[in-house]
Amino acid sequence: MSFDTDPAAIAANPSPGDSALGFSHFIAQADAVGQGLLLLLLLMSVISWTVIVLKALSGWRQRRESQRFVAYFWNAGSLSQIETALANGTAGRARDPYAQLTLQALQAQSHHARHGATRLAEAGTAAEFVTRTLKKALDAQAMRLENGLSLLATIGATAPFVGLFGTVWGVYHALLAIGASAAEGPGSLAQIAGPVGEALIMTGLGLAVAIPAVMAYNLYTRRNRVTASQLDAFAGELYTFVAMGQPLGAPTTPDDAATPSAGRTPTASEAEAAGLARRGGPVAA
Repeated sequence: MSFDTDPAAIAANPSPGDSALGFSHFIAQADAVGQGLLLLLLLMSVISWTVIVLKALSGWRQRRESQRFVAYFWNAGSLSQIETALANGTAGRARDPYAQLTLQALQAQSHHARHGATRLAEAGTAAEFVTRTLKKALDAQAMRLENGLSLLATIGATAPFVGLFGTVWGVYHALLAIGASAAEGPGSLAQIAGPVGEALIMTGLGLAVAIPAVMAYNLYTRRNRVTASQLDAFAGELYTFVAMGQPLGAPTTPDDAATPSAGRTPTASEAEAAGLARRGGPVAA
């Protein structure tokens, strides 16, 4: 098979249908496999953009609610006030991660104080029970933050290969058609360039689907890491207030800081630290 590369000859003898080449012509000429791949890429694009928009809206709403609750938490007078506000729904939405952490920690502390360790799940001291509760709450929030990310990662990793497969399939059928028409006369470069160029549309569509999904995955992964770090820091502060028995707004003078909580026999290190604080001496860390 020979190809006529003379521009004058190509212009004088245009191949049939050259003027109709394009995306619409590619879709019209595609077989069941090509159309199925196009529908698959369209479905993947719709799903990825749905996840991107929903996570963007939920992230914006969560940040706003979290800022409101954290401000309320640090301005509250006591933990009982926060617990009452959470029960009434005035301190924030139930799905806010900071509100969830606070509510579960307070409920764990009050439950252990009323019933003690009556089951294996409640074994240990109140501080240990609150620690386990906070850890489970942090894990649950991390899982909730990662919803949809695996879908974005899958689409971003597979969409280019779906488009590439569509391109290979289109080029294969274009070459078969060109080979079948070779018996009618010498071929031209336009007979190859048109169908192959149309087949490359599938590669471009695959990249167009994959790039937003990969960018959104990286963005949301970083946002989740920042949120998880902030939640972990807040959980440490919350543990201090709930499990260690230190109320909000507690005095921070050396005498008060060194005084052990009521109803508990001070240890030797605590007694020594309290004595040194009262004498004005240094307290070892």
